Amino acid sequence: MKVLLTGHQGYLGTVMAPVLQEAGHEIVGLDIGWFTDCVLGDQPAEVPTLRKDIRDIELDDLTGFDAVVHLAALSNDPVGSLAPQITYDINQHASVRLARLAKRAGVQRFCYASTCSVYGASHHEAGETEGLVDETAELAPLTPYAISKVNVEAELAELADDDFSPTSLRNATAFGFSPRLRADIVLNNLVGHAVLSGEVLVMSDGTPWRPLVHAADIADAFAAVLAADRDAVGDRAFNVGDESNNLTVGQIAELVAEAVPGAKVRITGEHGNDPRSYRVDFAKIRAALPGFRCTRSIADGARELAEAYLRFGLDAEGFGQQFVRLEVLRRRQGAGQLDEALRWT
Repeated sequence: MKVLLTGHQGYLGTVMAPVLQEAGHEIVGLDIGWFTDCVLGDQPAEVPTLRKDIRDIELDDLTGFDAVVHLAALSNDPVGSLAPQITYDINQHASVRLARLAKRAGVQRFCYASTCSVYGASHHEAGETEGLVDETAELAPLTPYAISKVNVEAELAELADDDFSPTSLRNATAFGFSPRLRADIVLNNLVGHAVLSGEVLVMSDGTPWRPLVHAADIADAFAAVLAADRDAVGDRAFNVGDESNNLTVGQIAELVAEAVPGAKVRITGEHGNDPRSYRVDFAKIRAALPGFRCTRSIADGARELAEAYLRFGLDAEGFGQQFVRLEVLRRRQGAGQLDEALRWT
């Protein structure tokens, strides 16, 4: 298929583009370019690119595509909380507009990057963390980022028909190396701190449950959905991950200590007990996509990250600034490169 991959120069998009190409698809990327130069190690291979803000997409931009894989977003909770209205403008309103234009343009498939954080605190607060949360669970998003994802999923369901097949992939928290690294997600952050300081620093009390998934497994999941019969995946939501990667933050920290020789775990608890705590069931995607499974473990990812950080010379500035999305956006705004609406000046 001819596929428009939005956010292709982000953390996940940089991993996903070659996976989709290897699956035989013709890829065109769409990216605003905020993080294009935030690279650790070798420069990623590029694909044909439409340099555009998703808020400015036009019908003609989507003509001729068979599928849209939509990753582009303000990509984490701290960024969303910094600018909640912009988060809704980009993550929700622009995403829904993109889907409507795609449908008008005759695009048949729309694969949307949602998140397991749509489950929020509901099960944790009810004392049900022993149970696994599946796609039928009540959605209880806690942040503008997660709320925007819930709202887009609902709008996509309204758009679904015989000619337009949307699929929402609720990714667990991503981990693993990407040339366009993010150091502001849990495993990547813990490994970076351990490599640079010898300490695995946990600032919560270590008890919250987290479902994690490797970036390459996310890419494989999107490729599998594109390859599947639309009757198996159309107008559906799938959790993306594996039950073996449901761990507490404290357990994740111990695996990081094993991956980084000499590193010690220190749990400060200064941020208290994070209300986002849930274990996730991933049976539905395995049933819908026979032969597909997320296979990369957290221990594998910790070793991969530690090796890459050392090989490519991750330093404190990169770890704390260049590969933290919120800091990059603040720096660009301070330099006058982005305005208050996060548009290029």
